[in-house]
Amino acid sequence: MVNPAALLTLKKKWEEFSARHPKFVAFLSALKNQGMAEGSIIDIKVTMPNGETFQSNIKLTAEDVELVRSLAGQGK
Repeated sequence: MVNPAALLTLKKKWEEFSARHPKFVAFLSALKNQGMAEGSIIDIKVTMPNGETFQSNIKLTAEDVELVRSLAGQGK
């Protein structure tokens, strides 16, 4: 069962994050509108304050796309 208080806290934190990072939120919105397809590649790079970087990527399978759509509430 979902805790309503936890959902309200999460909603508030998302609104704060969105206010701090509007370009990233617009990026996520564009991805949602465009949709991701099998074969799409997600590439992530994180640069730490000391300059060290971490990078990884994945090529989406049909199952991955289905999971992303389910999490986004889009169904099939």
